[in-house]
Order: sequence, then structure tokens, then C-alpha cells
Amino acid sequence: MTTAMLVMVATCFVAAFASGMAGFAFNLIAASILFHWLPPQQTAPVLVIGSFLIQLGTIRAVLPAMRWAVLRPYVIGGVLGTPFGILVLKVVSAEAITAGIGALLVVYAGYTLARIALKRAPHAFTTGPLPDAGIGFAGGVLGGIGGFSGALPAMWGDLKGLRKDEARAIFQPFIIAMQALAAVGLVAGGFFTAESAMMLLACLPALAAGAWLGVRAYGLIPAEGFRLVLLTLLLLSGLSLVI
Repeated sequence: MTTAMLVMVATCFVAAFASGMAGFAFNLIAASILFHWLPPQQTAPVLVIGSFLIQLGTIRAVLPAMRWAVLRPYVIGGVLGTPFGILVLKVVSAEAITAGIGALLVVYAGYTLARIALKRAPHAFTTGPLPDAGIGFAGGVLGGIGGFSGALPAMWGDLKGLRKDEARAIFQPFIIAMQALAAVGLVAGGFFTAESAMMLLACLPALAAGAWLGVRAYGLIPAEGFRLVLLTLLLLSGLSLVI
């Protein structure tokens, strides 16, 4: 097994465990580790498929609460944005993409830590379909780059004051749709190679084991403390990627 594959397998296990434990951000957690070792163009296929499988495995719980009328603008925007993300992955340098994802990590982790520290409940507000579609478009672009479609919609839902169950019923189906579309785009763009397929196959047991252990650990480890540590590590890793 090559060094790149070992790094990928180990990272997928850690990210799946952390995601299963904390309940968020598999791709961001994986990118915070992988982008110190491997270029985004090499990691994108495995991260997109890995995230798709993890989200698909837990979608049944939110199906009764799904509202297509609310979800539709996000999906339409995401469908339009995903090809731009694939194009970015194809023409932009690995260094620039890494720095951009580092900035996303800083924004996401910094915003979430600030919300926890301030302990302020967001003021609920509603928006028309156009702003929601804009967030979906940006999420689609990030999804095409490497499956990071959930970060901006998650922050948007928090700003709108959505309950956790409401947000999950919107954004988990959105993430699954974007990951599926991104996977097709990565295949069409030539990113899904024989090496990518081998990496993915090697990572499947690590993904399953990590997610299962993370869910089991959820009842044994203080979840909020784990989340704070994880967000702090994401913030520091994002800063290091930007620098």
C-alpha cells in the first residue's frame, strides 16, 4: 500500500469517527488533514463518495420531515453551481484551492466557536427562494471542488434560526444530491481514475468502522467538549493551510 493510500485510509477513519461522534463536517475534517499531504485533485473523488455514503446511511431519519418546496431553491442553485466547482478543480492550482479551503475552515470553525461562546440564540427570519438558491449555488461550487457542499448551508440555517431537525431535513438531502452530482462531474472531468477507485475501495472499511465507532462513542464521551476540541483543531488547521 502506497504512502498516499495509507494517509487516505487513516484520514477517512479519523474523519468518519469524528463525524459520527460530533455529527458534522466529514469533508472538512478530512480536508484539514489530507490537504497537508495530498492535492485536492487527488482527494476529491474519495471525499465526495465517502461523504455521500455516510450521509446516505442516515438519511432515513429525516425523510418524513423533508419539504421539497423549501429544499428546491437550494438544489436548483446547487445543480447550477456544481459544474463551476468541477471547473475550479480542473483549472486552479492545488495551492490556491488548498488556501481557499483553509479559509473556509477558518470561517466555519471560527463562526461556530463564536456562536457557542456567545451563547446567543439566532433571530429567526425567513428569506425568499433567491437567497436560498444563492447559498445552494455556493454550496454546489464547494461540492464540485471536493464535496464541501454542507458548510455554507449549515451556517445559513443557523443564521436563519432553524431548529436542528428542520435544518437537517433541508441540508442532508441537499448534501446527498450535491455529492451525487459532484461524483458524476468528477467522472466526466477525468478525476476518477483507477488509483482513485483503489483508494476508495481501501477506504470503505475505514469509513464504516470509523462511523460506527464514532456513533458508539457518542454516548461515552462528552459530545460538547469533543465538538469544541474538534472545532478548535479545524480552525488551527485552516490557518495553517492558508499560511
